Amino acid sequence: MKDLKKISGIAILLIVLLRLSIGWQLLYEGLWKIDTLSSNRPWTAAGYLKNAKGPFRDHFRNMTGDPNDMNWLDADKVKAKWSGWEQRFLNHFPNITDAQKSKLHQMVSGSDSFAAELSALPPGVEIRGSLGKAIQFDPKRKRLIVKGDQHLTPAEKYRLQSMVPVTKEANGKLSGGTKLDQDFYTAVEKVYARSARLSYIEKMQASLRGNPEVAGHVDKKQEGTIDGKRIGELEQYQIALERYEKKLKEADQDFKRDHLDKIWAEIQEMRASLVNPIRAMEDDMKAEAYKLLTPEQLAAGPVPPENTEMHRINMMTIAALTILGILLLIGLGTRIAAIAAAGMLLSFYLVMPPWPGVPAAPGPEHSFIVNKNLIEVIALLAIACLPTGSWFGIDRMFYRFFNKNKNS
Repeated sequence: MKDLKKISGIAILLIVLLRLSIGWQLLYEGLWKIDTLSSNRPWTAAGYLKNAKGPFRDHFRNMTGDPNDMNWLDADKVKAKWSGWEQRFLNHFPNITDAQKSKLHQMVSGSDSFAAELSALPPGVEIRGSLGKAIQFDPKRKRLIVKGDQHLTPAEKYRLQSMVPVTKEANGKLSGGTKLDQDFYTAVEKVYARSARLSYIEKMQASLRGNPEVAGHVDKKQEGTIDGKRIGELEQYQIALERYEKKLKEADQDFKRDHLDKIWAEIQEMRASLVNPIRAMEDDMKAEAYKLLTPEQLAAGPVPPENTEMHRINMMTIAALTILGILLLIGLGTRIAAIAAAGMLLSFYLVMPPWPGVPAAPGPEHSFIVNKNLIEVIALLAIACLPTGSWFGIDRMFYRFFNKNKNS
């Protein structure tokens, strides 16, 4: 290896082709991931890191900030996340109108109040007691008003409308009572319909907190008995995770690890059943928000993602793949680029190393100690030990320039 001139031309060609092939693969991966950033589902390394296995499992999983998607199941954290997105949406489209802002806020967070115009309450109509807490009449503004955190129930709507001698025919026309009675009946109908529209945050809270199947249920009358508490799907998921982590530390034989793989698959099904509806709700919220914009406003592009640690990891990975791929292709700083690319691919290898005692990575590939990532690492280190950039690449220009200065 001291005399590189002894390397045959075909060997040089194949080594250069190897470098170009790896460079193209890295560049294409980077460009593909960049292309997804403008889609509804931008690429993220979160899924790969969350499924990390082996001795570095906790390190890589914790890089995501939320390895078990528990933040998606915390109503307060989801509310803060969606409220933050609403603000970023407004900041990203500074020319948005007040009407669009109002519709966006109602859609995401809900209205401060729901109202319907009404000149006055009909004689004999009094809104008090439990109804008075849900709905009020403002004589100054001449409106029936329901507070934003309240929603009229069908029973409350019926009680209000039964206060006036008005009947709604099958064709939708009103009969009976005075005009004011009919105005009151119609105003109740309108304010009920408006208050019935839940914002996305309210829908999410109802899904996570109001659904006993998910949140569980405590019966105070039977407290202390076996029927006093019904465990919800969320608590079942948390218990299953704790049991899995405990058994994972104790697993020291293949059959135990195989059993844990089945348990992990079941846990992932539980996670998906809990998290996917909230994710789908978020997708619907964003899609509906973009429908509020004009074509001119949409030209500004999608709202930038939140600057979390996971986002920074995604951007660093995309940048590294793209930049290192370009450097290897054009042969600039080839040795440094090859070493850097080898380090990056080594980190990919360590996420799911095919080592003895480590559960096999999901997918059709079957490896033991050596897999495709490790092969590329070794190939890149070999490229770093050879002047491939001087054989074919921009490095050759620098090599000739500096050699010329030395000889002059």
